[in-house]
Amino acid sequence: MRTTPGTVAELIARPWGDHRPGLAFEETVLSHHRTAQEAAARAALLVDLLPPGAQPHIGVLLDNTPEFPFWLGAAALAGAAVAGINPTRRGPELARDILHTECRILVTERAHLPLLAGLDLPGVRILVTGTEEYAALLAPYAAAEPGEATVAGRPPGPGDRLLLYFTSGSTGAPKAAVCTQGRLAGAGGSLARQFSVSPDDVHYICMPLFHGNAVIADWLPALAGGASVALRRRFSASAFLDDVRAHGATYFTYVGRAIQYLLATPPRPEDRAHALRLGFGTEAGAVDAARFAERFGVRLVEGYGATEGGASVQRTPDTPQGALGRAGAGDDLAVIDPETGRECPAAVLDARGRLLNGAEAIGELVNRGRSLFEGYWRNPEAEAARTRDGWYWTGDLFFRDERGFLYFAGRTDDRLRVDSENLAAAVIENVLARWSDAAAVAVYAVPDEVAGDQVMAAVALREGAGFRPEAFAAFLAAQPDLGTKMAPRYVRVVPEMPVTATNKVHRVALRRAGFLCPDPVWWRPAGEGEYRPLDEEALAGLLAAYRAQDRLELLERT
Repeated sequence: MRTTPGTVAELIARPWGDHRPGLAFEETVLSHHRTAQEAAARAALLVDLLPPGAQPHIGVLLDNTPEFPFWLGAAALAGAAVAGINPTRRGPELARDILHTECRILVTERAHLPLLAGLDLPGVRILVTGTEEYAALLAPYAAAEPGEATVAGRPPGPGDRLLLYFTSGSTGAPKAAVCTQGRLAGAGGSLARQFSVSPDDVHYICMPLFHGNAVIADWLPALAGGASVALRRRFSASAFLDDVRAHGATYFTYVGRAIQYLLATPPRPEDRAHALRLGFGTEAGAVDAARFAERFGVRLVEGYGATEGGASVQRTPDTPQGALGRAGAGDDLAVIDPETGRECPAAVLDARGRLLNGAEAIGELVNRGRSLFEGYWRNPEAEAARTRDGWYWTGDLFFRDERGFLYFAGRTDDRLRVDSENLAAAVIENVLARWSDAAAVAVYAVPDEVAGDQVMAAVALREGAGFRPEAFAAFLAAQPDLGTKMAPRYVRVVPEMPVTATNKVHRVALRRAGFLCPDPVWWRPAGEGEYRPLDEEALAGLLAAYRAQDRLELLERT
């Protein structure tokens, strides 16, 4: 293991002269030295292109091509910052992301030019990779070396901004979290040590680089440990194993539903014929993690650490199944009831690790100690809300057992209130994930016709399976940890789960549609045990009930 330098710029420059394979993409393989050389060339170009007095911010609107890490490296060497631009954003929202982060240069590719057509981006210079004009711009800087060109005329320091990463892209205006060189270099080094990353490793980067997971949990540990990286333009479940074998990958990261998509691919005799030793990510769930290990022979490690850096949970060898770990070094983490400000009681778990007192034990994870949160770019309101009362509020629901181990229970936006009882969507999802016919499950709130919420589930079925209401009801009845108010009132059967660009379930779209959607919906009226189709007659009666309670508009603005 190598000692981690104090800045990402030092990590980028360190492999200068190392001609071992360092970056693979499709049929192209570049050495570590060549990768650093390409970053240095772009750093020199960047310094010359930035207008005097401008914020040294570059927008990067790219798939996972080599140009993305080249520009990450260029920004680090030059003392500039990259704003990762989400290509699933459209129109005014896309323009808002670019202008809000004050990008004076936007690096993109031909495939994404239609997204920019008609946008008003005053003062933004657009560089299109893979064009003759782009090659001509870079040509004079081919001999540049790390450290020759910097924005401030000095070597970048640990406190210099490097990333402006949007923390959400599915609702409202995303917040751009500030990440400095020192914090990112430290994060990369910490993960490299935790997972014993060495120059013999190959990190497979298939999650989008505009998202913090791929950069912080995959690219940076590779830099810190001297490993090589293999890029996939966009995640593909069907191509995953072929890529892993072709590149000799040993490590990968995941977010959202990526693991479910991999498990949904047809089993093959060669499922264990690869060099993968570890997957690291979030939201796989204990059931799918066990299935993945059984099928592919790869251990999945669930982690927790927001892009903002405000709180972290570290796994230890004695971490029980289903838990993420304990508070990271320097963190004073507590599970707090946001309504009362008091700490929630410890979780009561049965012999199988199932939560028995969720209504009392689940609260928001708060860091009451030292926080590495470095703020949001030009968003003091969001920053103040995140750090209210002198604590860092993560926005995530957790519960803690008697030994201090922490368990993820969803987002605060995923809390449901059914018959005056608070429920967490993730807890219900973990139960529904055991249903053998389900390939993917998402749970979310829809307004009750009288007060509060009702539980709705979207279910994507496994290939060849059909929704059998009697079997589903029997499954629910057999789950000892499914509380009386947790069973879904509504079940939407989707052909595939809607997801964001980072493979997270698009809960905003699901909540917005509710049961007023084109897919088949089954429902169980209050006090009844059987699911029945929500047909036109039933829907008309249901809407009349909402109208009678003056709550119809809630369905329209969910």
